[in-house]
Amino acid sequence: MAPRVRVRGRSAAVLTAAALMTLGLGVPGASAAAEPRIDLRVLVVDNGDSSVDAITAQLRSTGIPYTTLDLNDPGRPAVTAGFLSDTVNGTPRARYQGVVLPHEAPFGAGSAEQTALEAYERAYGIPQVDAYTWAHPEVGLDYTSEGGWAGALDGREATVTAAGKAGWFGYLDGPLAFEDNAPAVQESYGYVARPRTGFTSYVDIAVPGGTGRGSLVGEYAHDGRRELVVTFAYNRHQRHFRALARGIVEWLTQGVHLGRARNYFAVHVDDVFAPDARWDTERNCTPGDIDCADGGEDTTAPIRMTVDDAAYAAQWQRERGFTLDMVYNAGSGEQWKAEHGGTDPLTGRLLADKARYRWINHTFTHPFLGCVQDTSTVPWSCAKNADGSTRYMSRAEIAAQIRDNHDWAVAKGLPVDRTELVTGEHSGLKTLPQQPQDNPNLAGALADTGVKWIASDNSREPQQRPVGTAVTVPRHPMNVYYNVGTEAEMTDEYNWIYTSKADGGSGACEDDPTSTCLDEPLDTTTGYDTHIVPQEARTALGHALGNDPRPHYAHQSNLAEDRLLYPVLDRVLADYQALFADNTPLENPRHSAIGTELKRRAAWQTALDQGRVTAYRIGSTVTVQAPSGTQIPLTAPEGTRKQLLLGTATFGTPYAGRRSAWTAPEPLQSTVTLKLP
Repeated sequence: MAPRVRVRGRSAAVLTAAALMTLGLGVPGASAAAEPRIDLRVLVVDNGDSSVDAITAQLRSTGIPYTTLDLNDPGRPAVTAGFLSDTVNGTPRARYQGVVLPHEAPFGAGSAEQTALEAYERAYGIPQVDAYTWAHPEVGLDYTSEGGWAGALDGREATVTAAGKAGWFGYLDGPLAFEDNAPAVQESYGYVARPRTGFTSYVDIAVPGGTGRGSLVGEYAHDGRRELVVTFAYNRHQRHFRALARGIVEWLTQGVHLGRARNYFAVHVDDVFAPDARWDTERNCTPGDIDCADGGEDTTAPIRMTVDDAAYAAQWQRERGFTLDMVYNAGSGEQWKAEHGGTDPLTGRLLADKARYRWINHTFTHPFLGCVQDTSTVPWSCAKNADGSTRYMSRAEIAAQIRDNHDWAVAKGLPVDRTELVTGEHSGLKTLPQQPQDNPNLAGALADTGVKWIASDNSREPQQRPVGTAVTVPRHPMNVYYNVGTEAEMTDEYNWIYTSKADGGSGACEDDPTSTCLDEPLDTTTGYDTHIVPQEARTALGHALGNDPRPHYAHQSNLAEDRLLYPVLDRVLADYQALFADNTPLENPRHSAIGTELKRRAAWQTALDQGRVTAYRIGSTVTVQAPSGTQIPLTAPEGTRKQLLLGTATFGTPYAGRRSAWTAPEPLQSTVTLKLP
């Protein structure tokens, strides 16, 4: 039986140059005593299957260089000894430290290409991942007919074995549940089988309807080679793959590679101190905002946290060990106080707990910093000058909004960073379709006020980009709306957006090819807890497990009234803690740190794309050279030391059983050199 969808391992043996030449892998003149050089690059043999795509995505997000060999390209190079290895200054060189294959023999068993690849793996001890294959003796497993099983894995729980926890998957703690997001759709098919001699299972599952356990991920050592055998189908977005991806890549590289990966989760709470407009469940729009076309009277009450909500936020943080980023509008708070008798218990409570939060400038009164909005129509448009040009907010006005908010924070003793900014609605940046370019006055105002990191909306601009001397920090919008305070309001608006016109919705989901309509409207009493919370938590956790540091953002309204944000955050944190070991904490960086991480990654990827990075391992020494000024991401085992001009120092910081860091050559050095344990 062949797999329904369609990566490979490593041997410990290192042959002398004479033996390499016998296999056709060496070059005359190589020293018989030379230890081989293993370049820190992965070969990906791609047939277009989702499993290969998933592992490739993990390599790229980690920052590991790889070469793709497209099996569907008739003009691709042939896999030969010369393609895989050569010599450098008399030293035998393996061009790839690991190989990812769609299954165990994509070139055909016994073919010249398959034979050359297997000889290469034996000669240099190169690991091979079989991204997805079926259970059969050629991969070290019994057939499923011999006490195993094959079928849909949706909703089933797998376990990391003792061998997996002691090795490459030791960062996982609890059971690993296969996603079952759509009961009517098969999401993961797999082969559960008993290991044979030479096979060590790392992830297994109880045999459905049978006895004992069968492997889903394991290592097959045979014939002088090692393969990591995966017998279930997956794609890059599924949580069970995301949880296992780190271990697959660490096994593939044997824990020594360029790049680094962490699990991140940061949450920005916008509009703190300000009130938010409320969704009108009758008119299906937001009076007080600019999306109500009928011009009717606004009878809704704005949503604003109370002193009890603020006290609860501080308590929740203490209990969860998690810090929220309070994105504040001081001027809006001052206006509220002036309109309500000159007192504001909310501000007093938040200021009393100011050290418990991180704080980010959101401008003084939350104005739109782009073009001047003409709201006489829905949707709005950009107002025009007499000559027909677009009318923009001025540089001085933008700078005043940023400066006044920062000065208020300093006067109140808030721990605020001048370099960080979130503008209201990400305004000032281009806003399609009305404003297709940045406000030309924005960059100058950012420079005037010392801003280096300005937030953008990841759903519109997922890539970081410069705005004058500042750089954007894309943020993930959370599907917990700014204009709702109760579960019923949230579900009502959700229904309006995600149901068809025939079911009473807006039909927006029918018009948007990237959206999906609900089968039927959600119950406004139960729909938030049963549908919206698990879906939003799943999305947020997927970002966290994807080495994505981008922050998520919600609004102060979501900490008020029914406190809608907490069930989502609780679900994310609980699911994470149930799955991961203590050595793999969920990192919670601030705005500027996230910006720095993304900027380093972009520079690193540019260096890789330009072929300006040289990295290799000879024995227990790793050497990396990159363009001057480029920070280098590196991962290595515990006990690794970095070579200094005189002596060595402990390398990196611990995470998930390895040590990793952004690093660079020390003064008077041109390369980074690591000494492995």
